[in-house]
Amino acid sequence: MGNIGAPEIILLLLVALLLFGAKRLPEIGRSLGSGMREFKDSVTGNTPSHTQTTHELPVGTQDQTVPAPSRENETVH
Repeated sequence: MGNIGAPEIILLLLVALLLFGAKRLPEIGRSLGSGMREFKDSVTGNTPSHTQTTHELPVGTQDQTVPAPSRENETVH
């Protein structure tokens, strides 16, 4: 008990795939990796000479909603 083998890892990956979907998994992996890197750098005191910050949303997560049309003839009670 306590040994994690290939079948357990495959099962965990399948569960993650079902929960989050194929499009979301790379984004989750990237954010986990950058979070672990930032944590390691803060613990060891290392600061990267080049900081790579992106303020763009990943593809497919932009707000695609259209604003509602104005209601000119509606009265507020």
